Amino acid sequence: FQWSSPPEAIERFKSQEIWFPPPQFYEFCRLCNFSSLGELQKFSSARALEGCERWMPVMLSAPDGFIQLLPGDELYPEDPDYTGEKKIIVSTDKKVEDLMKEGGIFHRIVIKNINNLAVYVNIKAKYKHINPVMMKNDNSDYNSRL
Repeated sequence: FQWSSPPEAIERFKSQEIWFPPPQFYEFCRLCNFSSLGELQKFSSARALEGCERWMPVMLSAPDGFIQLLPGDELYPEDPDYTGEKKIIVSTDKKVEDLMKEGGIFHRIVIKNINNLAVYVNIKAKYKHINPVMMKNDNSDYNSRL
């Protein structure tokens, strides 16, 4: 076991020293908004009664990777499969890069491979929550619309 701050954990992930799944990568990026545990506790206490929403990422398969679509993203389906029983597979012939250049409303995790994730969010978080700090784990530049 080793304790790491969220930025340190992300750096260790980028260097392939450790691995964690996309939802945890997203949350580490969200924790990067806080410089101390006290700051996080203050934020958490202030928004504790605001509410929350149920999320189910929708995986979009592309020829060169995957995109986990999250609520609010322009490609997120109106009626997602919250139970996983429908086994819906969403795919496209477009490359991830093209989808990113064409898009304008993002709430997604781009997955080039198991060790190459990037978070893109330009929507307002619900319930006074805080969006993750956008982290890229490659040299792709999709910031033109963010």
